[in-house]
Amino acid sequence: MTHTTLRQLALAAAAALVCHTANAAETLRLAHGLNDTHPVHKAMERFAELAKQKTKGEVEIKIFPNGTLGGERETLEQVQNGVLEMTKASASPLETFAPEYKVFNLPFVFRDKTHFFKVLDGQVGANILASSRARGFIGLAFYDSGARSFYAKKPITSPDDLKGMKIRVQQSPTTIKMIQALGASPTPMPWGEVYPALQAGVVDGAENNVTALTSGRHGEVSKFFSVTEHQMVPDVLVISTAKWDSLKKPVQDALREAAQESFVYQRQLWADAEKAETTAAEKMGVKFNTPSKAAFVTKVQPMMDAERKNAKIAGLLDQIEATR
Repeated sequence: MTHTTLRQLALAAAAALVCHTANAAETLRLAHGLNDTHPVHKAMERFAELAKQKTKGEVEIKIFPNGTLGGERETLEQVQNGVLEMTKASASPLETFAPEYKVFNLPFVFRDKTHFFKVLDGQVGANILASSRARGFIGLAFYDSGARSFYAKKPITSPDDLKGMKIRVQQSPTTIKMIQALGASPTPMPWGEVYPALQAGVVDGAENNVTALTSGRHGEVSKFFSVTEHQMVPDVLVISTAKWDSLKKPVQDALREAAQESFVYQRQLWADAEKAETTAAEKMGVKFNTPSKAAFVTKVQPMMDAERKNAKIAGLLDQIEATR
């Protein structure tokens, strides 16, 4: 074989390698702590399908559920540092990264689910998703995570019933203030420690959506779920700012579209799951009650007045209120 033939073969091989590299899909890893039957995980699977479709195969999303790459805080830190491309985080603790997320932790901000979705789908939602850019990540979409209510070994019919109770909360400064305003003692605690804490009486109750009763088995030790719906805290699909900035604009647009469409898909999944989980909780012996919200709203009003002294928060609350 001549030197010319060898050179031609080498050039052909190099060209093929370049062509393969140019056409190779970019893989984005998406890690989260939920199981693979959860509505949010199923929405992420839809997001992955749509992302591949809309980018014409340029991007592939590889999903790692069940906390295989770490807990929520760990994966969020990995995304911040550019070690991991994407994760899912609750909006509640995100207020420690971007103050705009605080509005989700404030009580009774949304009139109902329709109002909630209109806010998330609109400019207010888009501004909140973009607000954490300087902290190393941005949001691509929200996912419904239901409304948060109280559950305990007794029904909560008014703020008076919360007096002196130790209530487990997420690590959110605003949620802690809300529980204090309602007269209870907030007890921040990781999710994995809540069941034994309820069982042993370390805490008297907790607040979460209805799926906590079943997926977390909290309904085994807390037999009363009081539908106060004091907060509507979405999950947030986030991507590393460094990775996002490295993507071409058409790819960014395609990923945003895919993420938003997966959110629309997830809403129905969540609604169906809530109905099923409520039925399952009732079979566990959990009793549901729906107290009047008026007394709770009145009780937290001084807290809301204090929050409105922050011009940015006041502006966001006004925009949310004006959304019809």
